[in-house]
Amino acid sequence: MVIFKEKRAMLVVFALLLFGLVQEVSAQGFNAERKELSDFLTRMYKSEPFEGVRVVTDYENTYLLSVISLDRSKYPNESALNRVASVKAMSEASRYFNGSNITSEMIIRTKEAPDGSSDTWIMEDIREHSIGYIKQMEQLTNFPAASGRQVFIFFKQLNSNKE
Repeated sequence: MVIFKEKRAMLVVFALLLFGLVQEVSAQGFNAERKELSDFLTRMYKSEPFEGVRVVTDYENTYLLSVISLDRSKYPNESALNRVASVKAMSEASRYFNGSNITSEMIIRTKEAPDGSSDTWIMEDIREHSIGYIKQMEQLTNFPAASGRQVFIFFKQLNSNKE
């Protein structure tokens, strides 16, 4: 009976070690895939800058990307910059999935001076309304662009193409 307990304990220890190894390899695989995707999208952006929402498919997955660039000087700290980028990315993705309603109104005012000249003011009011919310978008990377702006790439895996 004592030998059985020792073998059983050894099997339990072996199983735990094997499980830990499998978990570590799986986590490294996910991080490696994420790093490769990040590097690919960064190179893609630097060769031809773009903003907005795109759907990108690799061999195994389809991703929804939301790319935002912000002027760093307009935000008091890194936390505010990251928060604004996150909200704008989710807003862009929501517009992509749910659409939006845009209304525009143009007001033209003129004022005539006593000497016969006139001043004209043109004001345009554009409003956009969207219903919906996209959650679980994760920041993939951010980097400074050549223009001096900070670029943020957020993503969400839409599906897996694995069989």
